[in-house]
Amino acid sequence: MERKLLFLTMLCCMAFSANACGTDRAHQPTAGNGTTGGNDENKDATVTVNDGMFDLSKGESGKPPVITLSSGYTMPVLGLGTYSLHGNECIDAILSAIKLGYRKFDTATFYGNEKEVGEAIRRSGVPREEFFICTKLYPNEFGRAEEAIEASLSRLNIGYVDLMLLHHPGDNDVEAYKAMERAVAEGKIRSLGVSNYYIKEMTEFLPKVSIKPVMTQNEIHPYYQEKEVREYMHRNGIVIEGWYPFGGRGYTKAIFSNKTIKEIAEAHGKSPAQIILRWDLQHGVAVIPGSSNPAHQKENISVFDFELTPEEMARIDALDRNEKHDWY
Repeated sequence: MERKLLFLTMLCCMAFSANACGTDRAHQPTAGNGTTGGNDENKDATVTVNDGMFDLSKGESGKPPVITLSSGYTMPVLGLGTYSLHGNECIDAILSAIKLGYRKFDTATFYGNEKEVGEAIRRSGVPREEFFICTKLYPNEFGRAEEAIEASLSRLNIGYVDLMLLHHPGDNDVEAYKAMERAVAEGKIRSLGVSNYYIKEMTEFLPKVSIKPVMTQNEIHPYYQEKEVREYMHRNGIVIEGWYPFGGRGYTKAIFSNKTIKEIAEAHGKSPAQIILRWDLQHGVAVIPGSSNPAHQKENISVFDFELTPEEMARIDALDRNEKHDWY
């Protein structure tokens, strides 16, 4: 009974605070309360979200700005994706990224590397509260979500998860999300979200849950831009984050070789990767490029010392082909 009362109390509180990203900071957990970026050094880099857009002026190379989610917790706008990283390669990649300034890391039960992610975080020597760790439940876990949540927490072994997502829609997704809501009430998860939910899926999903997702994580790149989805999520105070920012395996070389992107990169003295990431961020799209190469990691986190002009943004916008590179 006490647990049920606690859960209902938390839901009522969240209903008042979760209207949109970047609501009144006085009523939210702040960096000083143990959220990501919890030290004084990062306090000035914390920005709220206005209509989904990010204030990138507070970012520095190696130190992305953090935004306030509708849950009240803060999250860096740029992190490292860990898909396909395993074993020592995964651990070493994360430790390398941490030295370069990364504090946001994205994993999933489906990736099979939660243990490595957790080990790297513990070995880093950086306080846990400075990190923002996201993981995801896969649809084959939705029918036993409580067990899957506990298993994920055990594999990570970092105390709590900053953000847990449903990996993509599937049978029992609402029931799985409700199990995640209970885990929030128990202090095991701080924020909730989804992945690969578009306008139709989100419209149907929102009335069925109590805690609004803080994020949807979708495929977004210059050839598949999801303009209407971005606008919908921004209107509803939901952060949109792009996986496959470079088009995905088998497509990256072609996007990096695109004439428009190369011309803009040359004009700024930047790489095509940096231009694409900056384009995402200026559209209010958080990014999690993946790489185990320290040079590429440094390149990807060094996108806060230049700005694309409206004309350059429009030129990249014009590259949209509605060309989806994955089935999600």
